[in-house]
This record gives sequence, C-alpha cells and structure tokens, in this order.
Amino acid sequence: MYIPRRYEEKDREKILSFMKENSFAILVTVKDGLPLATHLPLSVEKNESGNDVLVGHISKGNEQKNTLIDGTKLLCIFPGPHAYISPRWYTQMNVPTWNYVSVHAYGTVRIMGIEELKTALSRQVDIYEQNMANPMKLEDIPEEMFNDDILGIIGFEITIDELQAARKMSQNRDAESYGNVIGHLEQGNANARQVAAIMEEKKSELFEDK
Repeated sequence: MYIPRRYEEKDREKILSFMKENSFAILVTVKDGLPLATHLPLSVEKNESGNDVLVGHISKGNEQKNTLIDGTKLLCIFPGPHAYISPRWYTQMNVPTWNYVSVHAYGTVRIMGIEELKTALSRQVDIYEQNMANPMKLEDIPEEMFNDDILGIIGFEITIDELQAARKMSQNRDAESYGNVIGHLEQGNANARQVAAIMEEKKSELFEDK
C-alpha cells in the first residue's frame, strides 16, 4: 500500500502485536483477474522453523477456497482504529483527512491436513477464550458436532513474506493542533476514542523535545 514515509511503521514486533490485537482480517486473492475477499480471524503464530505465519480456515462453500493452492501468493489486510479529522481542529486551516492504523501482510499459503487443522483450531479457541470468565476448550464441543463442522472447512497457514504498516496519526501537525485533535476525538465514537488513545500514547514521544 502507499505509505508516506512519516506514517510508516517499521518495528516488526509492534506490527505483529497490532495484528494479534486486530486479528479479524481480510483475506484477498485473485481468480480470473478479479479480486476475492473474505473477512475472517487469522492467528499470528510461529511455525516449526521459527517463521512468522498466519493461521486460519475458510468454508468449503466459499468460492475463494479455489484460489488457495499451495504456493499461492496472497494479501491479508488488518484494519485498525480510524477516524475523520476536521481541519477546524488545527491552529491553521488545512484540508480534511483521516487518521488510521492498517497492516498489509503479503504471504504464501499452505493447505493443512485434517489433524493439523484440529490442532490449529484448538489453539485459536484458546486464544479467544483466555479472557472469558469460564473459558471453553475445543474438547467441550460434542465430538459428533465438531467432526461434522470440520468437514466443512479448509485450514491454511500463510508464511509472511512482507509486512507493510501505516500509522497515520497527525504526526505532521504542531503540538497544539495535535492536542486539539485528541480532545475532539475523545468526544467521538468508539473508533475515534481509540484513535485518541493511540495519539495520546505517542504525544510525548513526538513533542517532548519541542
């Protein structure tokens, strides 16, 4: 994706952490020259070789499954918090814009076997259940029900070949404008408040020496 240099995030660990926290991603492939996309959870993991991978599954009823062939290159988009920024919040009038965080992960897919898929599903359930008051395990699902469901999905692992990350958070504005933007966003919806929190966290880093 296009990322102006001032907005580019290069810290790989921060990028991977963001992907884990915003794991409901968009899987993008191409069939007959047309893009296909599916919204689905992707777990960020390490494979046996120590490489960063994305693990997920897709319904056999989804036509995009036909594009998932071993060795296929694809794109996974991890959207984050975003919010409209009014130019009236700046100390000097400028153009309207949008603040956002987003990651594009390019990778190579490998299809899983059934047993590997079962293990991957168990790990994924553990991740999403860990903060529940009464966490469930995959083993809690009746075996007959689970076996019927697993026959309807295809598991896959994507080796991450390249990460592109943008963190556009008014870094190009003066300290007063930056503070004004935070103040207005804190009065907005949940997305806006998340953007404000990210900006507040970075505020001292941007302006401590100015």
